[in-house]
Amino acid sequence: MNAAAARFLSPSEAARQLGISAKALRLYEERGLIAPGRTPAGWRAYGPAEMARGAEIVALRALGLGVGEVARILNGDAVVLGRVLAAHEAALEARIRQCGDSIAKLRRLRADLGGGKMPATGDIIGAVRTRPAIGVAFDLPWPWGGERFELRDIKRLNYIVGPLGSGKTRLAQRLAEALPGASFVGLDRAADGGAAVRARLDADPAHNARVAASLATLLADGAVDSPALTALLAALEAGDDAILVIDMLEQGLDPASQEAIVAHLRRRGPEARPLFFLTRSNAILDLDAVGDDEAIILCPANHSRPICVTPVPGAAGYEAVATCLASPEVRARTEGTIAWRPS
Repeated sequence: MNAAAARFLSPSEAARQLGISAKALRLYEERGLIAPGRTPAGWRAYGPAEMARGAEIVALRALGLGVGEVARILNGDAVVLGRVLAAHEAALEARIRQCGDSIAKLRRLRADLGGGKMPATGDIIGAVRTRPAIGVAFDLPWPWGGERFELRDIKRLNYIVGPLGSGKTRLAQRLAEALPGASFVGLDRAADGGAAVRARLDADPAHNARVAASLATLLADGAVDSPALTALLAALEAGDDAILVIDMLEQGLDPASQEAIVAHLRRRGPEARPLFFLTRSNAILDLDAVGDDEAIILCPANHSRPICVTPVPGAAGYEAVATCLASPEVRARTEGTIAWRPS
């Protein structure tokens, strides 16, 4: 191989160097974000220009952006970029405030120590944590056999995944019961074409304004206005601090809206309340875009105890999660298909 040829990488080599999967790299090509060259034999080849482009895509995705948002920014959309930078700035400022609070607590503890007072263990833990720890434990409902389920250090975004009949909806409902002040948002959220939701919003101007503001942001990000999207935003913008457990986040949403809503949720600050949502859409749960403050909970098909899955190929449960996910087009064909308990 000559020196010029050595500068070009195969898809697997390029993906490995970029720190993503070959599947993600192919997705970026399909969406027009990157255009690899071709060898004389017709194989894809990634040279310096393509790798630089790939690095830009990966960096933007690390900000929690959807593929559509990345495309618009790379195409010079200043409005989208400005909104993304503002959200990132707000998140950094929130972290600075958290660090400032922690530093103040640590200084008080050191002052107490200097005065001969031993701090309580709870005060020490509160000083070193960047946010209050949230955990939950309960006995699993049917179709499990009452095994104990524990979830500690709950993340900001928590995906619940599993094949049909795996019990994921029952797990979600049990989570909503066990978590203090949590609410379960079911598939009936947009019943009657969203008429009930619209009536509630009309009766509450402040709530309506919050939903309208979020909807405007999502529409600018490529989402499509629909009763399903409005109903989802009505739950998310209810104005309280309740943890939400949402059944099938993608319900009634087109692909662009699915990407936009996930990007929107990722842009929330580090102090935002945790969210749980069921999904089987790879536009909602992109395994190559899962951040440090996100978790995947898998309900296995054999009804063994649900597990947290690390989004790394080869990790326990990773392939099972991947096989549960489908494109929005496939999900649209199977929407409404359910499994039921035999009589």
